Amino acid sequence: MAKEITARAEDYSKWYLDIVKKAGLADNSAVRGCMVIKPNGYAIWEKMRDQLDRMFKETGHVNAYFPLFIPKSFLSKEADHVEGFAKECAVVTHHRLMNNPNGSGVVVDPGAKLEEELIVRPTSETIIWNTYRDWIKSYRDLPLLINQWANVVRWELRTRPFLRTTEFLWQEGHTAHATKKEAEEEAHLIHEIYARFAEDYMAMPVIKGAKTANERFAGAEQTYTIEALMQDGKALQAGTSHFLGQNFAKAFDVKFASDNNIEDYVWATSWGVSTRLVGGLIMTHSDDAGLVLPPRLAPMQVVIVPIPKPTPSILEVAQRIESQIKALGISVKIDMDEKKRPGFKFAQYEMEGVPIRLGIGQRDIDKGVIEVARRDERTKSFVSIEGVDRYVKQLLDDIQVNLLYRAMHFRDDRTSFVDTFDEFEKVLEGKGGFIYAHWDGTSESELKIKEKTKATIRCIPCDNPSESGKDLISGKPSNQRVLFAKAY
Repeated sequence: MAKEITARAEDYSKWYLDIVKKAGLADNSAVRGCMVIKPNGYAIWEKMRDQLDRMFKETGHVNAYFPLFIPKSFLSKEADHVEGFAKECAVVTHHRLMNNPNGSGVVVDPGAKLEEELIVRPTSETIIWNTYRDWIKSYRDLPLLINQWANVVRWELRTRPFLRTTEFLWQEGHTAHATKKEAEEEAHLIHEIYARFAEDYMAMPVIKGAKTANERFAGAEQTYTIEALMQDGKALQAGTSHFLGQNFAKAFDVKFASDNNIEDYVWATSWGVSTRLVGGLIMTHSDDAGLVLPPRLAPMQVVIVPIPKPTPSILEVAQRIESQIKALGISVKIDMDEKKRPGFKFAQYEMEGVPIRLGIGQRDIDKGVIEVARRDERTKSFVSIEGVDRYVKQLLDDIQVNLLYRAMHFRDDRTSFVDTFDEFEKVLEGKGGFIYAHWDGTSESELKIKEKTKATIRCIPCDNPSESGKDLISGKPSNQRVLFAKAY
């Protein structure tokens, strides 16, 4: 199976698409730019969704659901917001079809034109804040901490499964607060949750920072981001948290009465991650043999393969081991398929990224051992059958840590500090990756660098030390370095 995957060094983009297909993660659909998420891919998203959902609820958030369709007039109420999304919106203009008068198929009924067009949800700020106007009257109604799991549509011309599709799945949080301080703290809280999830569960190291004015979410006063580095040296924006100020509250007239009976507009945040994380997971860890998954997000953590087939004596031992491993809270299954040879199964599970494979045959049982293969290092060892459950549990933890440190080492190796534009270009054309360089804080300099190199300021890192220098383009004074990279 590995021979069917294009090598990363040969064609990284094709390598990525090969893994998506061969590991059974997604397929193209009949609708251009949209994907069918297959069971293997959806199971990974479910693991991500469920863990993030727990993290949100642990911090007091609750789930709700808002309509897919948004009246066009709503998007006109916040000027920056509509400008940011206008070119990506899908629009519903009619509500009915009719039989074609010439007898061939159906056509749009011209008499079914909507009085007001509806926008297929690109994001939900407008319809949610229109609703919050009825829900929020007093300081007693605050804070309002709501999240929704949904799909959105942003009309894309160039698409790639998981990374950029016309329709995708995500979560979007929308919160309302009595004070600016509370809203800013909420935006930072979610920013930290996203970073913790990326590193603790995805084993994907990230840089936390704030976006520049040019890169902020449309309608936000500040956008916080986590930026990860993929194996081709490009950055991936993996999650964003936005401090919206009072912009949407003013646009939709959402006010509250304080405990002193003083009326004011509420303060807001919004935040989200999407199925793009699945793409990030693939590109952070996978290799030329297929998908590599961190154990904490692997739908199946351990698979037991009887060799050459599940005879009664082999099955008895396999089932005992399966039961012991399950008792430790680990997902495990025995492959009972007798139509496939063990070698084919080994290749299949390697392709699908199962972290640990246990191979067990009669000769192994006679020796009291079992073969253990770890996916991250593609190595094998023989372990005593007695205590293999505890060994597997520890090995899963070791694999999780190893993947994080391996990704951190790669990121650090592809991180550069430059002081001149010539150095900047050489790094971009060479190893690429993250580049720390000085910026004078102006949009003009930022856009010139983007125009000349296609690299963008990914963020102004949160832990940025003060440092004197000169902007790469203008030569003007700068007091800090920012993070540049080419990006997805």
